[in-house]
Amino acid sequence: MPDLSFQQVDVFSSKPFKGNPVAVVIGADDLSERQMADFAKWTNLSETTFLLAPTTPQADYRLRIFTPSGELPFAGHPTLGTCHAWLTSGGRPRSEVIVQECGVGLVAVRRHEGRLAFAAPKLLRTGPVEEALLDRIASGLKIARSAILDAQWADNGPGWVAVQLGSRAEVLSLDPDHAALGDLKLGVVGAWDEAQDGTEAQFEVRAFAMGVGVKEDPVTGSLNAGLAQWLIGNGRAPRSYVASQGTALGRAGRVHVDQIGDDIWIGGDTMTNISGTVSF
Repeated sequence: MPDLSFQQVDVFSSKPFKGNPVAVVIGADDLSERQMADFAKWTNLSETTFLLAPTTPQADYRLRIFTPSGELPFAGHPTLGTCHAWLTSGGRPRSEVIVQECGVGLVAVRRHEGRLAFAAPKLLRTGPVEEALLDRIASGLKIARSAILDAQWADNGPGWVAVQLGSRAEVLSLDPDHAALGDLKLGVVGAWDEAQDGTEAQFEVRAFAMGVGVKEDPVTGSLNAGLAQWLIGNGRAPRSYVASQGTALGRAGRVHVDQIGDDIWIGGDTMTNISGTVSF
């Protein structure tokens, strides 16, 4: 088959190589699922996506999302990175809101102030976390159980469970036992202290996802979407805020969260760092 267009897009940072990269293969309709899975293993990125023609007239395009170990129904930074690749490769949305088709259904993406943002999909699982699981999480994070201020399932596809610690410093000091966390997809959040940390962001986030072959994800849109629904919903976060992620990995991720009406939008900067063709 002919070579396919390819982009590697950095997402959630205005600084080159400081966000979370996603590999995007454009026009991948003739690829088999095996070819997609093999290429995702080969890139060894947290996610690789494949741009396809939509199967519903409501969508502008369709994508499939693969980690090195399997397929996801939804993921955040691949949504923004793939939309960026679709637009820069000539995609023309039919309205102001771009509509993406993926495993969880239709996801709206908008352009605002030079960034892309997706509407947080409905949580597939929410509610309190079982006490036995919290004990396991505390042990895996190597912290006291009492250090976890609150926890909730925040699953919008990948399977996230979220815990809140007392501060940004506590989040950044974590040195998890990844083997003990096992197949969990775990998000950890702590508030910035304005006097100590500044005002560039309001929360620090880390994501541990050994269940999909990623010890720590640099910047995670799906997790931040679930966190935003939780934190705004319980009054612990304002309707608009910025989350910092990737600090512990030397990245400079910034996730822009805005609640507009009933929708929560998760946005960030996107830029193509590598472009070319890929042979299958």
